[in-house]
Amino acid sequence: MIHSFLIIGQSNMAGRGFLNEAPKLDNPHLKVLRNGRWQPMYRPVNGDRPFSGSNLVESFADSYANEFDVDTGVIPCADGGTSLNQWAVGGLLFDHACYMAELATRTSTIAGVLWHQGESDCSDSLYPLYEEKLTTIIEAFRKKLNLYDVPFLLGGLGDFLIEKNPNPEYKNIVHINATLQHMAEKDPMIGFVPATGLGSNPDYLHFNATALHEFGLRYYDEFMKLRNPNKVFVEKPHPDDAFRTDIDSL
Repeated sequence: MIHSFLIIGQSNMAGRGFLNEAPKLDNPHLKVLRNGRWQPMYRPVNGDRPFSGSNLVESFADSYANEFDVDTGVIPCADGGTSLNQWAVGGLLFDHACYMAELATRTSTIAGVLWHQGESDCSDSLYPLYEEKLTTIIEAFRKKLNLYDVPFLLGGLGDFLIEKNPNPEYKNIVHINATLQHMAEKDPMIGFVPATGLGSNPDYLHFNATALHEFGLRYYDEFMKLRNPNKVFVEKPHPDDAFRTDIDSL
């Protein structure tokens, strides 16, 4: 049985931690979806760019696999530099994530969704619309994938964006973070994961490998507060069995 997690958002969810600074991946229970099938997890987990790196979902999935002694799969669909408008319902990113998640549900059960995004929506004109847009996106994912009983975890933006990044628009991350926290307070299946005190790469835009490892543990702590202990995980066919069934039907 595989329990899986959909990861969506922009570059800090895709992961930009330097690979030589990341701890070794040595848990055989960790899987990643490639071409609709589960492979042993390897980096970069979310290879959206040539410079993709370590990812917060690595420590999250490792914690989950160790706690529940189950194969834990990651469905990587984050894309760097993307805005909420690009994640709009019916757009390419939304449809791609739904398609990948639907493929994953043939051989796994989705246990949660991890989201990190907001840097691209920090302008004075965009941040006031953040809650309305993201709420619409979350509700659409829930409806499309029947994910009403799983946590949606929303990660906060890093302090370093205000303290060290020269882009003046990043002053508005305080509003984005407040919005994410407010959404979590309103919805019992949404959790807010603060990024307070986490460090960055030298670009002061992306979390470093150490920070991503810690951030994943914070996501996991929030997940454990929200998870539905009565969620049913249906036994699905082994990926190889599903593959053979598809071939036999041709």
